[in-house]
Amino acid sequence: MPTILIKDGYRFFFYSNDHLPEHIHVEKGDKTAKFILEPILPIKSSRFNSKELRTIRTIIERNSELFKTKWNEHFDNK
Repeated sequence: MPTILIKDGYRFFFYSNDHLPEHIHVEKGDKTAKFILEPILPIKSSRFNSKELRTIRTIIERNSELFKTKWNEHFDNK
């Protein structure tokens, strides 16, 4: 499960056996979420409040190219 970024205590990662569409998992403590990368949309969330989800979305927006590049590097080599 490659970690792509840790920012403000949020860990952004994907699982090695993940599937399309391109998406990123996020965790902080016992909270988890999953966002599609294009368009950036939350598709699953557990325990994050709406303010935290907005913060996560902003981090994803600012790092979307990094996440997409890392996704493609990882899954194109499978």
